Amino acid sequence: MLFTLFGDYVRHYGGTIWIGSLIALMAELSFTATAVRAAVSRMARQGWLTPIRDGRASYYALTVRGQRRVEEAARRIFKLHPEPWDGVWRLLIVPGDPADRQRRAGLRRELAWMGFAPLARSVYLAPNDLLEHVAGVADRYGLAGRIEVFAARHLGGSADAELAARHWDLGAIERAYAGFLTEWRPKVQARRDEGSAGLLSDATAFAEKTRLVHEFRKFLFIDPGLPQELLPPRWSGAEARGVFSAYYHLLAEGALAFFEARYRPAPGREGDLPDGRRAARRDPFRPAAVAG
Repeated sequence: MLFTLFGDYVRHYGGTIWIGSLIALMAELSFTATAVRAAVSRMARQGWLTPIRDGRASYYALTVRGQRRVEEAARRIFKLHPEPWDGVWRLLIVPGDPADRQRRAGLRRELAWMGFAPLARSVYLAPNDLLEHVAGVADRYGLAGRIEVFAARHLGGSADAELAARHWDLGAIERAYAGFLTEWRPKVQARRDEGSAGLLSDATAFAEKTRLVHEFRKFLFIDPGLPQELLPPRWSGAEARGVFSAYYHLLAEGALAFFEARYRPAPGREGDLPDGRRAARRDPFRPAAVAG
């Protein structure tokens, strides 16, 4: 949930926040101060955040790695429609030490998060052009200059869509999207039916929007974002993204008002606030707005 908070709010405001702000905000989501402190410490150990001390006060800032991760996540979360496919598959051949199981497992998770599927041992496949991100992954795993990258066309013997269905569990992804729709579609309809008479409090809008983004963020770990040409004819992902966008827009202003009332940046970063307010209110579903 903290990743969601940093990705949907804090990154717009310069990427720094007082621990007291985090505790106040997460309390609205039923997290205790102890749980919040433990979570931010864990994120710092993992390299996503860096602590900033000012007297007895503690602040946290996104690291360069953390900033890149939340921006990449935002690019994918707020993308309503897949890019047209160029018909090219991207292949990676990854060297590895068979004895280093922990590093290989971490690399597999990282590549899966990016949208690659294992084609064979140490060979990974994706239809999207993700190659600009491979160098950063290679650096983190000590493989700079050692991952071989190819762009290729599939000439048979099955269709491209059949190849995709073999390497990604599209049925499971479809069921996950259907479950999302079952939970969130009625909420959108209820807000629309109630209109201004059913306006939520800022606190409720914040909690609801944060949970909404957190739930949709989970698709980053299971949905590689395949091009339309490789998806089944009936695909709930398209409707789910529409519901996500609609409810996000209905909740956005109240949620931001609640966040800003409790937000305090790190000392010396107060100048980030005006730009942050503008960045946070740009429509994230417009591609130019994702980078904030």
